[in-house]
Amino acid sequence: MAKSSFKDWPAMARAMNPAVGELGKSAPGAMKAFREMGAAALEEGALDTRSKELMAVAISVAMRCDPCITYHVAAARKAGASRDEIAETVGLAIYMGAGPSAMYAAQALEAFDQWSDKAGEG
Repeated sequence: MAKSSFKDWPAMARAMNPAVGELGKSAPGAMKAFREMGAAALEEGALDTRSKELMAVAISVAMRCDPCITYHVAAARKAGASRDEIAETVGLAIYMGAGPSAMYAAQALEAFDQWSDKAGEG
């Protein structure tokens, strides 16, 4: 049972599929390579597919890609991920969204200070 209904994620995937199909017809080489890269990236190796899909969920959240979220949440669930695992995964995505912003903020201040020093204002 859904806990909220801000967006209809399964409907989003269904609505997106024809557009992705059209993209595949319009750019077949690139989309074939994209599918092959996805298959290779998700192959089981040192990490299982479930773990890789959980990573894809975190990246989808951090990149703010709605269609990516719905596709990778569905795939993670199919690979055996639990709701608790999704919750911990998005918790990490929240942290990483803030952490890189803090690192770039520090660099922006550093850049300002260096430009000020160069201009003789420091």
